[in-house]
Formats: sequence, C-alpha cells, structure tokens
Amino acid sequence: MIDLPVIPANQVQRKPNWLRVKLPVGKEYAHVRSLVDTHKLHTICESGNCPNMGECWGAGTATFMILGNICTRSCSFCAVATGRPLAVDLEEPDRVANSVKLMQVKHCVITSVDRDDLKDGGSTIWAETINAIRRESPDTTLETLLPDFRGIWDNLERVLAVRPEVVSHNLETVRRLTKEVRIQAKYDRSLECLRLINKAGLRTKSGIMLGLGETEEDVLEAMTDLLDAGVHILTLGQYLQPTRNHHPVIDWITPEQFDKYKVVGLEMGFKYVESGPLVRSSYHAEKHLFDF
Repeated sequence: MIDLPVIPANQVQRKPNWLRVKLPVGKEYAHVRSLVDTHKLHTICESGNCPNMGECWGAGTATFMILGNICTRSCSFCAVATGRPLAVDLEEPDRVANSVKLMQVKHCVITSVDRDDLKDGGSTIWAETINAIRRESPDTTLETLLPDFRGIWDNLERVLAVRPEVVSHNLETVRRLTKEVRIQAKYDRSLECLRLINKAGLRTKSGIMLGLGETEEDVLEAMTDLLDAGVHILTLGQYLQPTRNHHPVIDWITPEQFDKYKVVGLEMGFKYVESGPLVRSSYHAEKHLFDF
C-alpha cells in the first residue's frame, strides 16, 4: 500500500471560484445531446462528468473509451474501477464507429483502460476501432490517448501503424510523485512511449495534472523531459479528487500560474499548450491538428 497525503476529516476542500463550470448550451450541443439520449450512445465525456462537455460537443469533438470500464491498474487519481476486466468485445470497433457516425463527430478522441491482462494490451481492438471509424466517417479526424502497453512496444507500433492524426500518452504527474500517483506506471517508460510516437512522425501529445503536491520546479522538469521526448502538444489542468478514497487535492493552482506555465511552455518550444484549471486531455483537441 502507498501512504497518501492526509487531509484532516474536518478540513473541507472547497473548490475556488475559478473552477465554476457554465451549464452546457447551444444548438450543436443540444443536437448531440439528443442523439446520445435517443440511441443510448456512450462517451467518456458524459460518464466522466467532464466540465468541458458542452464546449467540446458544440465544436464537434467527443471522446470514447474502449476495451471496457474495468482497469487492471489502480492509480490513486483515477475513478475508473480496478479489477479483472471482461473478455474483449470484438464488435466494439463497429459500435464505436456507428456512434461517431450518428453523432456526426468531426474530431474523435479515443481512450481506454489499461488491459495488462491481454497479450496485445488491447492494441488489436485499438487499430480495428480506428479503421472502423475511418470506414464509416472518412472525414472524421482522430486522436488516440494510449496506455504505455507495459513497454511492449510491438503493441504500440500496431496502433501507430494506422496513423491517427494525433497520438497522446499522458505523463499525468511529475517524476517525484509518479510512484505515489501512478502505482504500476513508470515515468521513464512514459517518456520512451512518447519518443516512439514522435519517431513515427506523428503529432505527439501529453498531459499533466497539477495540484497533487508538485512544486514549480517539478513541473518545469517534467515539461523539459516531455519536450526532449518530442512532445508537440502539452495540456496542464487542475487535479480534482474523484472520491475520499483517492489522492487528495494538495493545492489549488491559480489561473495566473496556469497562464505562466503556458507562456513558459511556448517559449520552451512546445507547438501548442493548453493550460488552465478546467483543461482536460481532450480539451480543444480539434485545434491540435496543426502542421508540424
């Protein structure tokens, strides 16, 4: 077991005013909302209560999670259930592709749980899902938020071979906190994953959560490591504790500090930086399709 930082039970972690979210509105959002409800479609935007769902759906962007909803890892920040996953659903690629088509998604983000129980790490379903979406919606662009495949890079290469427009793997936290926050992951393995994505000539993206107890020095070190690994697109957002059993929020990072990191990141050489309290991995994902 990992000893997490302790917040006294009588200490209420009140969210600051800058974390208030506007209710989803707009014609495009209403259209997608209607489709999702009518056809009982599933998106991680909805199940994850993403604060940016209205804005993203309004821009024609949606995120889908494949390979089930049970993860083989138990990261202290993540609300996804941990346990023994169900068998792979071979019809899932076609189902996801049908959802993308019905929702008229312009830019599709795909993520997944970690499937360390599978020899291929789920990479075959990953590749088939991308191909199925391209058959049904050839004008839809794709971003894949990939796991590290336990460092079995043949599995990563299987996904890279179908050439998604953007390939993302999140570092999630700084080096000093990795063992505490990402129990079965390795900081340097994530960097190697990103190097291989960049080496394949693909737009390379990663993200970090802030507020877990990192210092500014920690963050700048991680940003330097990501840039050295060939990352083009960086996202920085505020960590929010899913339940009392998860890693507590140690700090509320101010919008001014997020702005500072954005300026520093662009000066360092990142092509695009999304930095703000409510930023999540797929926030403004449709804007990350620039030439590089």
